[in-house]
Amino acid sequence: MPRGRRVMVEGGLYHVYNRFARGEGVFADPEEAVEFAELLREVKVRDGLTVYAWALLSNHFHLAVRTSAVPLSRSMQRLQGGYAKRFNRRWGRTGPLWQSRYQARYIDSQAYFERVVLYIHLNPVRAGLVDDPAAHVFCGHRELVRRIRDPLIDVDHALISFGGTLKEARKSYKERIRAGLDRSQSREWEGVFGLLGPRDRDFDASEPVHIDELGRSTGLERPTLGADRFVEVACTVLDVELEGLASSRRDSKTAALRKLIAAVGVERWGQRAGHLAALLNKHPVAVSRWVADAARLRHDKPAFAEEIESLDKALSSWAVDAQRRGEFALELD
Repeated sequence: MPRGRRVMVEGGLYHVYNRFARGEGVFADPEEAVEFAELLREVKVRDGLTVYAWALLSNHFHLAVRTSAVPLSRSMQRLQGGYAKRFNRRWGRTGPLWQSRYQARYIDSQAYFERVVLYIHLNPVRAGLVDDPAAHVFCGHRELVRRIRDPLIDVDHALISFGGTLKEARKSYKERIRAGLDRSQSREWEGVFGLLGPRDRDFDASEPVHIDELGRSTGLERPTLGADRFVEVACTVLDVELEGLASSRRDSKTAALRKLIAAVGVERWGQRAGHLAALLNKHPVAVSRWVADAARLRHDKPAFAEEIESLDKALSSWAVDAQRRGEFALELD
């Protein structure tokens, strides 16, 4: 039976988790846990993830993240798939490392968000590994209570739900953690949330944590386009000829344009590398490599990141306007 298609919201919050195959205690080895945490840091920067909570236990992990325009599936492919490849290479292993594809639950309310952050950071206690989450090295709780100088968590964004300022929010968070410790062996989470403390300074968090009850997204509207239509419109927006992109040219301008179109197409418009490759007269592996190169450029070169955003917005505006005018029927790729 085919797997159901995931519905993901751009800019949405998710509780993400997975377990190792056969319940193997891979993260019981601290070096392996460090490898995963550092790869998560790379993916966070590369794909624009906001991290609110995380915990690594011996045989599974939990994350609370907000996505950017890059779909969660792409980020998790890089995280889980990248880690599995490195792990198997280090240990000379073959076969699947993870029990299944990752699990993701959409966080659709403020109260649910708070519970998820507390649940994740109390998970090492509930698992019987420690009596205090601050004693578990591979857990974001230590970052929220100021025990780590270079946190993986976006601290202000994570705490903004717990109070109006950093000081009162951190105090409230600690109180709720303490209340949660008393309930760590049960599923009764009501009453975990504590009182708030005095004001001290405003938060530095550009976007609110709140997701409304309708799950609405502020992301761009991207109608479904066939690969041929997508490439046609992208070429029009960029004022380039398809023949040039599909040629054997290797100059830097053409290479950059190929990476730009491939990245926006695969990461944001749901295009398949194989379909784009056929139109551009290239091997699918080459297109996949362009997407990976574009992700690195997006991080290293702000100008290229701006080009990605500009093309994405221009494509969305064109597609929505054309759809409203009835100039084309939406296609299924």
